[in-house]
Amino acid sequence: MSMKLGIIQWTEGTTGEELVKNVKRLEQLGYEELWMPEVCGREPYATAGYLLAHTDRIRISSGIANVFGHDADASAQAANTLSEFSNGRFTLGLGVSHPVLIEPRGHTWVMPVPKMNAYLDRMKEAPVLSPTAATKAPVIIAGHGPGLMKVAASKADGLFLFLQTVETVKNARAVIGPDKQLPVVVRTVFDSNPDTARDYARKACAWYMSQLPYQKIWSSLGYKESDWTDGGSDRLIDAICAWGDADMIREKLQPFADAGATQVVIYPCNKDEDYDSDSPMSVNWSWETFEALAPSKT
Repeated sequence: MSMKLGIIQWTEGTTGEELVKNVKRLEQLGYEELWMPEVCGREPYATAGYLLAHTDRIRISSGIANVFGHDADASAQAANTLSEFSNGRFTLGLGVSHPVLIEPRGHTWVMPVPKMNAYLDRMKEAPVLSPTAATKAPVIIAGHGPGLMKVAASKADGLFLFLQTVETVKNARAVIGPDKQLPVVVRTVFDSNPDTARDYARKACAWYMSQLPYQKIWSSLGYKESDWTDGGSDRLIDAICAWGDADMIREKLQPFADAGATQVVIYPCNKDEDYDSDSPMSVNWSWETFEALAPSKT
């Protein structure tokens, strides 16, 4: 199966002027889509609008907007507005985040499946008074458990997977069916040395490995506690990350596309990033990786 490539990148730490230059550079390199995460910092819908206004081809999307931080009406209106103004270059990515990230903001945690079900139902009822976009923005929800996969299958345009194995991609494709979108984020390390590459990956993935929802999915696939403790086993790191030179990384990304990913989303583990186990953010731009894997060069 051919492999379409996207990028997921935090915009925090980059000035507005630099951000526009960087995204135009990604556009020139041929990447299909830029996904922007949300924890704190820049508001994703406003940032998407700004970047869509300064680009011509690349899709600029929320990856992933926090449903606790934006009510369903606001997200429905934002999706319509951004798709209208960009001629259909926006995807609305939505996720339930984690209690540790939403409770400090004053929100009360609700279990993911009922929260997302109610949210998507409300989005369909939300009043959108501006002109209807010629191309409706796809709604993609993040989730790697069976419950959210079923919600994606019945109520969304696709599913967004993060830090998962090829087996989870296969399972997701079987649940959501053959036609829905399935972007899959894979952490990458541009380093051919297995020891240093895995070390970078461990530092970058430490926060996620500490989170129970990820551990549950890995456990269902036969991984054990020893695979995600003490930095993570080589077996798990190699299953959820792709490291090596450009050819090696492409070879390791291809199985995700073959398993059903409609887009493989590159998320570099930066060698010069000061990773903190209390923060999953990676703000540096890995141009060495972006240039080496650029679709325009293949």
